Amino acid sequence: MLDIFTLIGDWITGLLESIGAGPVVIDLVFGFIGSFIIINFLLIMALVIIWIERKLIGRIQARIGPNRVGPWGIFQNVADVLKLMTKEIIIPTGADLIPFMLAPIISVASVFLIWAVVPFARTAVGTTVTVGVLYIVAVSSLSILSVLLAGWSSNNKYALLGAFRAVAMLVSYEVPIILMLLIPVMLAGTMDVLQIVEQQGIWYVFMAPLATLIFFVASHAEAARSPFDTLEAESEIVAGFHIEYSGMAFAMFYLAEFLHSFTVGALVATFFLGGWRGPFAAEVPVLGVIYFFIKTFAVYFINIWARGTLPRLRIDQVMDFCWKFLIPLSLVLVMLMVLADKVAAAVFPGYAAVGGFVDLLPRAAVLLIVNVLVGAAAVGWVIRQGRRERERLAAMEIAPIERPAAGAAK
Repeated sequence: MLDIFTLIGDWITGLLESIGAGPVVIDLVFGFIGSFIIINFLLIMALVIIWIERKLIGRIQARIGPNRVGPWGIFQNVADVLKLMTKEIIIPTGADLIPFMLAPIISVASVFLIWAVVPFARTAVGTTVTVGVLYIVAVSSLSILSVLLAGWSSNNKYALLGAFRAVAMLVSYEVPIILMLLIPVMLAGTMDVLQIVEQQGIWYVFMAPLATLIFFVASHAEAARSPFDTLEAESEIVAGFHIEYSGMAFAMFYLAEFLHSFTVGALVATFFLGGWRGPFAAEVPVLGVIYFFIKTFAVYFINIWARGTLPRLRIDQVMDFCWKFLIPLSLVLVMLMVLADKVAAAVFPGYAAVGGFVDLLPRAAVLLIVNVLVGAAAVGWVIRQGRRERERLAAMEIAPIERPAAGAAK
């Protein structure tokens, strides 16, 4: 009786079987119900998180935020949606119509598809896929395709340049994301997302804090959030790849951006913060849903905090940060964690790869030490490079020009 999700599922199954429905029909019905719930949940959640983000950034930047349409401005997003629904979708002259209209649809669909394998609780998950991590990487890459389609089909040189720059950045930051996803896969011994959560007797953030940080930063960049929002740098390329979009076509890109940021919080919570795990969550799955969203919103708050405080970086700085720092750091971290894990398993007889909290303590200690050492080395390297750059700039300084004294001969 405490597992409401299984209870509802069994009731629907019994109802369908009573009218003679076969296994195929039952699977189709459950697929439709799950898709309907997830899609509508995300559409409603988009209104909520956009309002939350506007209010929080307003507080961070000493502004008021929306406060006119409804109490505390809670209906401002509803007014924005109605406005966008009534605005015309203008197709530029010479635009390629089919890819032009497909781009925003693919952008939103890529986010919706990720949530199909995210476990809200032990018995509340859209679908279980044995290669769930690979599935997430594949469908999230569809957003890159939508950016390229939007810029290429718009028949606008600014949109095309913006798309090229966006794709270069997004593809680059996919590399550290995938490398860091190898760590929870290695620790759990599976690519099944539900099993990865099940295996977190100790949250992976305590075993691999540096990996968690790299995954969050790279995902934050892939979501094109400040300080990595060069994809929409108005002062440089107007509005980037979606400059020619208006009405609901633009609204879909807008929706995908905010949902992607919220999805980053869900993925960090799932892979590194134990997902739905918490006190009594296994016995009462509803509590698991609550724990999952508390963790997701905690990560999402950090996302908002970064957007409201950090200035935008130049595109060369963004790319240098990825290729010259994040990717080498990710490669070193993955190799050392795998090496340390295998050596410790061979040396220490009580070293456990899976188990409960107490069983996993030796493994957590070994991997935590590796993360601390690699993080300290990375910080030291950054400090050293910063000192060298300051010395180089100081050596290039030109002595001030001496001005003639007052009254001196010209």
